[in-house]
Amino acid sequence: MTVEKENNGLDNYAFALEGRFCDLPDSGEDLDSSIDEDNNKLAYCVTDVPPWYLCILLGTQHCLTAFGGIIAIPLILSQGLCLQHDGLTQSHLISTIFFVSGICTLLQVTFGIRLPILQGGTFTLLAPSMAMLSMPEWTCPAWTQNASLVNTSSVEFIEVWQSRMRALQGSIIVGSLFQVFVGFSGLIGLFVRFIGPLTIAPTISLIGLSLFDSAGSSAGNHWGISSMTTALIILFSQYLRHISVPFPTYNKHKKLHTSRIYLFQILPVLLGITLSWLICYILTTCNVLPADPDHYGYLARTDLKGNVIEQAPWLTFPYPGQWGIPTVSLAGVVGILAGVISSMIESVGDYHACARLSGAPPPPKHAINRGIGIEGLGCLLAGAWGTGNGTTSYSENVGALGITKVGSRVVIVASGVLMIVMGVLGKVGAIFTTIPSPVMGGMFMVMFGVICAAGVSNLQYTDMNSSRNIFIFGFSMFSGLVIPNWILKNPKAIATGVVELDQMLQVLLTTSMFVGGFFGFILDNTVPGTKQERGILAWNKAHEDDCSNTLESGEVYSLPFGITAYFSTFSWLRYIPFCPPGLQNSLEPKQPLENLQTPKGGTFIV
Repeated sequence: MTVEKENNGLDNYAFALEGRFCDLPDSGEDLDSSIDEDNNKLAYCVTDVPPWYLCILLGTQHCLTAFGGIIAIPLILSQGLCLQHDGLTQSHLISTIFFVSGICTLLQVTFGIRLPILQGGTFTLLAPSMAMLSMPEWTCPAWTQNASLVNTSSVEFIEVWQSRMRALQGSIIVGSLFQVFVGFSGLIGLFVRFIGPLTIAPTISLIGLSLFDSAGSSAGNHWGISSMTTALIILFSQYLRHISVPFPTYNKHKKLHTSRIYLFQILPVLLGITLSWLICYILTTCNVLPADPDHYGYLARTDLKGNVIEQAPWLTFPYPGQWGIPTVSLAGVVGILAGVISSMIESVGDYHACARLSGAPPPPKHAINRGIGIEGLGCLLAGAWGTGNGTTSYSENVGALGITKVGSRVVIVASGVLMIVMGVLGKVGAIFTTIPSPVMGGMFMVMFGVICAAGVSNLQYTDMNSSRNIFIFGFSMFSGLVIPNWILKNPKAIATGVVELDQMLQVLLTTSMFVGGFFGFILDNTVPGTKQERGILAWNKAHEDDCSNTLESGEVYSLPFGITAYFSTFSWLRYIPFCPPGLQNSLEPKQPLENLQTPKGGTFIV
């Protein structure tokens, strides 16, 4: 197993133990290599149960790691929903997305892929959603852009934003049904066969590039504050990431003592936002920032939405259909489908990375099918609840596993419960809406840049000395920028005579990730080139190992509560794509369970 060669974010000695999958060197390894592995072994593997206080602590950390991405989505979406000046509704959207993310996380860890992987909002659906809301019929009325003209409690204003939200909800619900079908039917393998790095690279990169306007608009409200936020996040995440900070900890053996945590590496975004937020509060209190709405820098004040915290209820219970009955449009559904396909392919890669970092065997096909199906179900729930977005696996939290060396899925269960609690506490969502827009803009500068670079990083699998690959990637990227930009400037250029077809083409051709991904897919599968040149061999290498019939795989990926044991009595279930192919064999232990070592401070879940 490959793990980052860095010290733990927490003190290893406080909970050192012998794991089952992650610390046993092969018999052929020499003593020195075993000692090296000892320094990198996981403290807790995927099936281990850490002490309850450690679950809460690390669960909180995972929530904070996903914090930036989760709150960014409703705040960006509020621009297309005409909610820039309605902080109370923004707080409801933030509470809803936290609540649904918590439910989807619990579903994924319990019945889906069963790996310690967090679920949250996805930027792959944000791009087509914003493209849909930019259509002429959904363009925000001019009066909604003026804070003095907006009466957030008026029936007219409520109908303006709720009608747009309902259209988004319907499109997401229908699009998620496709993902549910692809997952539970096992068709995800067919998609992976034809989609390679030259399709994924422009698709993911253009998600970040297409959001440059949102980042620029927010950061431009006060470039000084946004630059400070960006600089702080860069400082914490890049320059100070190897510096450990003393932190008081307690355990039975050492009692109260000090251990060192790589705090800057674990929470750079949260620290950067919090510090900038605090500085904006001080500048607002001292009246350094202008109090006149017409002056530059006014939007950096922290008291613009101060009444939102007072108005927000202590407890709020998001429920399906809270914004009304969803509506469906063909254009919206087709646009969302483009995002759903991208999200599925990205999640498959996250599953394999998560398995490596959590001490689990490579995920078998039936577990991947189940994971994608549950993600589709999560998108369905997000659409029903009205987050304006879907759910996907969070790569940031997969990376956090390599830092903390704690791969237990019970920790992610604690994260899911915590997010549900945050979604129910209305004041929490209200607090997040008071973050000044320049601070969010500074975070967007970093976050969207990383998304763009993450897409380009997929080219490492291909031969970029090949003129074929250079042409395909370059053309796909440039087309993904040029065509949507031209369509947005000439919205009446598409006139086929069929309104539904015009709307569908409008959404697709203004979604950069679809345009770039489409050209990348067509050219990569039609222009002659070897599989090695295209990167297909290296891309699929991680997906070839199917350990579905091993004891370890059965313990990690089997369904809980005795469901797998019950299903094993029906031999025909092995032919269902999301059930293990050899249920009986995978449940037969190779040695008595009493001969297996139980870790200190935790137990195994079988």
